Amino acid sequence: MANLNSLPLYEIIQRKNGVKRVVEIIILFLLLSLLIYRLLFLNDHGLTWLLALLCESWFTFNWVLIINIKWNPVEYKTYPDNLVQRAIELPSVDMFVTTADPVLEPPIITINTVLSLLAIDYPAHKLACYVSDDGCSPLTYYSLSEALKFAKLWVPFCKKYNIQVRAPFRYFSNDSLTSSTNSSNWEFHQEWRRMKDEYELLCHKIEDAAQKSRPCDFTGEFAEFSNVERKNHPSIIKVMWENKEGLVDGVPHLVYISREKQHKHPHNSKAGAMNVLTRISGLMTNAPYMLNVDCDMFVNNSNVVVHAMCLLLDSNSEKEFAFAQFPQVFYDGLKDDPYGNQYVVLHEYTMHGISGIQGSLYGGTGCFHRRKIIYGLSPNHMVDSIDGKLADEDTLREFGSSKELIKSVVLALKGNTNPSNCLCPSIQAAYQVASCEYEYGTSWGTKLGWRYGSTAEDTNTGLMIHTRGWRSVFCTLDPLAFLGCSPSDGPNVMTQQKRWATGLLEILFSKNCPIFGTLFGKLQLRQSLVYLWLIFCGLRPVPELCYAALPAYCIITDSFFLPKVHEPAFSLLVALFVIYNLYTLSEYLKTGQSVRAWWNNQRMLRITAMNAWFFGFLSAMLKLLRISETVFEVTKKDQSSDASNEDDTGRFTFDDSPIFVPGTTILLLHLTALVVSLLKLQPLAHGGGRGAGLAEVLCSVLWLLCYWPFLKGLFGKGKHGIPMSTICKSAALALLLLHLCRKTTMG
Repeated sequence: MANLNSLPLYEIIQRKNGVKRVVEIIILFLLLSLLIYRLLFLNDHGLTWLLALLCESWFTFNWVLIINIKWNPVEYKTYPDNLVQRAIELPSVDMFVTTADPVLEPPIITINTVLSLLAIDYPAHKLACYVSDDGCSPLTYYSLSEALKFAKLWVPFCKKYNIQVRAPFRYFSNDSLTSSTNSSNWEFHQEWRRMKDEYELLCHKIEDAAQKSRPCDFTGEFAEFSNVERKNHPSIIKVMWENKEGLVDGVPHLVYISREKQHKHPHNSKAGAMNVLTRISGLMTNAPYMLNVDCDMFVNNSNVVVHAMCLLLDSNSEKEFAFAQFPQVFYDGLKDDPYGNQYVVLHEYTMHGISGIQGSLYGGTGCFHRRKIIYGLSPNHMVDSIDGKLADEDTLREFGSSKELIKSVVLALKGNTNPSNCLCPSIQAAYQVASCEYEYGTSWGTKLGWRYGSTAEDTNTGLMIHTRGWRSVFCTLDPLAFLGCSPSDGPNVMTQQKRWATGLLEILFSKNCPIFGTLFGKLQLRQSLVYLWLIFCGLRPVPELCYAALPAYCIITDSFFLPKVHEPAFSLLVALFVIYNLYTLSEYLKTGQSVRAWWNNQRMLRITAMNAWFFGFLSAMLKLLRISETVFEVTKKDQSSDASNEDDTGRFTFDDSPIFVPGTTILLLHLTALVVSLLKLQPLAHGGGRGAGLAEVLCSVLWLLCYWPFLKGLFGKGKHGIPMSTICKSAALALLLLHLCRKTTMG
């Protein structure tokens, strides 16, 4: 038995990184050389030179942060067979699914995620699925009710035939019948056909309900949804299914939750919903581990919970790892990733690099948490100190006034949880902890649970966990653990990126800033630099916009900010440009992506920074100045990807949102600059002909190529065209900038 207990549950593999390190140092050397060149000749040049120096200093600092991240990448390999051989009793896991809007997040997407969770390869009596519906939608509840009927057929079918992909829409969309190992089995054929018919019937029912003004009769179990307002309603908590017999192969518990909302009480968006889920699940099942997924992230690897337990149950990880994060990967991505939102390189190099420091960032979905750490436990709190802590009435009061919840917290912190097979007796207490007023006077959202104060609640929560001294782990599986749907058009991509940038800056300007975490907490210095790299994305649009405008300004005013072709410093710029782009291109090629995907990601980084992140920056500044509050904007989810019409889906789309004004303005400014250069309309250069040269023109052409989708949008129609209102606003801004350029020249 001793030998069995010594079997490793996971292995840390150090990746070889020698060549990449050398290239990264070369790029850093070239960047520093450029800064030295700027400083040496700073007194001989004007404002453009100083602005270029400041922007390039920012880019150099950002590169130092990237080197820190990628310096020693590691990966984790799990051994689930060893976990089975150890004969460890598997712990319970509470699974959370969050949805907020039945229009932007159609219920058919949510129920596929729920069905995949209910069918996971894990003892059913150890699982409970909690669905948070922040939209308080009768359509969502109706869809779950119908899905539960299907789950009673689907779960046994999946386990009987060892189905790998357990989201029905995904399973039936592939050639699952002929590719299955059971394809020669006549009984399997019959059941497969039955499952497909039942699923199509389920989809048909939900589609019919969605088209009605009233998806169901508000009687019986639906009576509570009568006359509810989305942002002003009492709590609705329904235990939809209980695995009362504790069947190992049955259907896990399923609970629907729509927390109370009132106009006068802040609901704290997703973080608030997660805290309600934490409290209610603590009362009902109190599992020591919690998995949270977004409503569109279905389980793609049915053994994911076992793999997660390999990482979290090891004797060393018990005192070390707070959570296990799996990558957020998307299915049916558009060819060559035209919107740059697949993040393949980010996961392969950046996330594995962060794993070699203090551990993975919390990504908001596909993550397994220890409940006691969400309750505020630190690594140095042993059982004896926990007893002392729990004896303190002030500490217990931080969890609120529910005596039942406090009892469950005590058990969770001590590791003595014993989930019940009967959930209904906890309903009354659950309503109490789901009320709007429950959190007043408590530490929920500040010291406990998911953190408030930022629309990037995941980053904020993970940062606080690392600040307490915990580590985390990033794990990739084959097949991938979870798959979801990514935004497939320009407006939704921009909305999502704006929300992230806003939330990150909210963290920077709060007491949760990672710098304070290192100075006054247990956040490692290198991990603090990781968080700063991420958070500074919200500040990036300032130097990005400034640097993008410099070539156009120099051409129009016949000034310069780059060395001339015949000067030795020009070769420095060329070397930096070539080596950096070959470095990034090699990362894409090594991960199996195309040159076009690399280019799409490079240009989208520019577009995102100067449009979405810029508006995120403005939103955060307005909040900092107490002019307005930030808003959590839900991203539209679309389960279907129309890959059949790639000419259409690969084209950038627009709407009349002002978020596209900065990019359109930059485009018009560079078009004007190139026309001015071509027709030689510049004023006489200052300083004896040292005006704009080839470098500035090439720079302007490069920016034009980056904004090629916007250039096509100027002449496009419908959703592929930039609205006239946006063009007019951008043209007015471009003319104003042109006037200012001329005025500075005349001055």
